[in-house]
Amino acid sequence: MDINNVEVITRAVLQALESTDKEGAVMKVPVGVSARHIHLSAEHVETLFGPGYHLTKKKDLMGGQFAANEQCTIVGLKLRAIENVRILGPVRKASQVEISATDARTLGINAPLRESGDVEGSAPISLVGPKGVLYLKEGCIVAARHIHMTPVEAQSAGLKDGDYVSVKMGNERGAVLDKVKIRVDPSFSLEMHIDTDEANACQVKQGDIAEILR
Repeated sequence: MDINNVEVITRAVLQALESTDKEGAVMKVPVGVSARHIHLSAEHVETLFGPGYHLTKKKDLMGGQFAANEQCTIVGLKLRAIENVRILGPVRKASQVEISATDARTLGINAPLRESGDVEGSAPISLVGPKGVLYLKEGCIVAARHIHMTPVEAQSAGLKDGDYVSVKMGNERGAVLDKVKIRVDPSFSLEMHIDTDEANACQVKQGDIAEILR
């Protein structure tokens, strides 16, 4: 996922660590809007881009990940396709495609709502690269919304890894989103990840501030 510049994220984190506000929020969290993207295994990178190929970095992301320069076309049932889908690195053990529910309808597939990495029994999908075509029997999901934070940030909010919270976001078309999972790791930066459907419904954008409710 693309992340705004360091100054924007820093300001958002400082606001978050101010803790409780008048409306009873536990913590304020910057929003990251996750567009459709692809994770690939080393083997599948070579399938799509040629023998010996390695992903090249476009932008650093949290947790050691990066947005790659490389993109692919994803193809669903009845040959419905979405072009120019960004690949995220580094390579993983298993390939995975993360899309929105709207994308799933466009592609004509039944992609389940899952946490990243939980692809068993998920939707099949094809990928087309400049040097080859790849068919995944499973691996396409709609990623469940979640919040990344460090152990210090989690402790300050009275939360732990695996907790679920409700989050308020947006203004005129704002909403409270339930079942938002907390993910805690020292490598993370404080940020809530939602997909483009959720962002459009609440009229929020990258870098806006959401509130974890009591």
